[in-house]
Amino acid sequence: MDGARTVRRWLSQAPELRRDPVLIAAISWTLLATVLFFALTGDTDWQVRTFWTFQLPLDALLTFSSWQVFRLATGAIRRFWRVLTGVGSLFLVGDTMQTIATFTSPPGTWSTTGGIVQSTCFAVGLVIVVLAMLLHPHPGRTGRARLAFWLDSASVLVAGAVVAWCFAIKPGETDRTDLFASLLAAVAAITGCFAAIKMILSGNAPMRKAAAVTMMGAAVFTAVGFFVAPPAADHLPAYVYLVRLLPSLLIALGPRIQVVIAKSDPAPFAERRRKPYSLMPYGAIAIVFSALLVVLPGGADFQLWGVVVGLGLICALVAARQLVAFHDNTDLIERLREHETRLRHQALTDGLTGLANRTHFHEQLEAELDADSSRTSVLLIDLDGFKQVNDTLGHAAGDELLISVADKMRGAVRDGDLPARFGGDEFGILLRGCTGPEAEQTAQRLLAAFAVPVAISGTMITANASIGSAAAEPGEGVSAVIRRADVAMYAAKSAGKGTWRRYDTGMETIHSFH
Repeated sequence: MDGARTVRRWLSQAPELRRDPVLIAAISWTLLATVLFFALTGDTDWQVRTFWTFQLPLDALLTFSSWQVFRLATGAIRRFWRVLTGVGSLFLVGDTMQTIATFTSPPGTWSTTGGIVQSTCFAVGLVIVVLAMLLHPHPGRTGRARLAFWLDSASVLVAGAVVAWCFAIKPGETDRTDLFASLLAAVAAITGCFAAIKMILSGNAPMRKAAAVTMMGAAVFTAVGFFVAPPAADHLPAYVYLVRLLPSLLIALGPRIQVVIAKSDPAPFAERRRKPYSLMPYGAIAIVFSALLVVLPGGADFQLWGVVVGLGLICALVAARQLVAFHDNTDLIERLREHETRLRHQALTDGLTGLANRTHFHEQLEAELDADSSRTSVLLIDLDGFKQVNDTLGHAAGDELLISVADKMRGAVRDGDLPARFGGDEFGILLRGCTGPEAEQTAQRLLAAFAVPVAISGTMITANASIGSAAAEPGEGVSAVIRRADVAMYAAKSAGKGTWRRYDTGMETIHSFH
């Protein structure tokens, strides 16, 4: 049902996304930059100037669209978009400074990797975005669930570091100056994708999947951009500029897509669907194993040992994650058992008095008859004058009287006997290990307890009752025993009420009369 609704929503929003002039302009702007990159092949200075100049409108789009979503959102979602608005502004400042530098500083002092100001703004902004996604609150999350989330995050972070290590570390080239930047880029990209996916699955995501996917693509292309350049080249190929420009386009498209969705959807944010499990740690293990297979043919070098260390860390993190999952499963099983016990108690117990209900009474009586019918007896109890209490004092007073009767029954029966309420003012007691004559003692204790007045709504009331007793006979079923006890109970009512009678054959005519 949710899947069909999601498909219908996508179909309804697709035309608006395809016709949105801002999205069309942003994509066209990037296509124009691509044409210029290839047209200016061989002119490195103007390729770099074009690269930084075309960043600025995309940064402005990111900032403005994030601000638009910020105005529409509330709560934690609003805080996320406020952070993204600030990050967009930070990117715009850094890229503006770098663009100015390309036109005012001597050639050769700037490139697509940026200067100190731009690199600082970019690094700070990237860290803030990843932290904002990781720290975005998830509804109903327990302390153990938060620990599992951070263990998952650490596993993916290590996987990102291992992948970056495989790309950055080459045999004989361990002194590369861009090693640290490459590692950070890959780690940030993979961790950012992980955080975005977790937000989407949390049920409280600040954006729809269509918007999140483009922003995850920006993280991926950011990492790829560090590795696509040839290691020893006088100038960068045109495609490198394109790959390094795409993150700016993709991260700007995300907020704009969210704005378009918000215009046509009354619930523009998350689909509110959570998954009870996470495959991220296992994906991290698969990534690191794949990296191990790639570097293993090279022998035991610096690169291989880095992957092995990463694999060991991930295995430890996943083991810790499994321990958390085991504890969660244990708690879940305990809660299910408690819930099952409550449901069974509710199914077998009278809600007003807490006594067994008719169903439970019949089940227990049947079990006793199957085990030893020669020492099983039944008492049926019917209150005398209960209707008058309801009519004069009200139903609340009648309920109080029934609860009082139930308490007196508990006090009068022996350990192992089962008092029950059948409904209305009708009660029953299963006497285990009790013959017919022995049931007389329980009946007398009950009548003595009922004779003690109780205060009901300020009025002292005596709960008179008529009690019928029947001992089970060999081979007799539940209905037969209860029917004979019922005959004896009506015989007690006919004898003047407030008394008890044991069943005998001569009572059948009295029962027929009633």
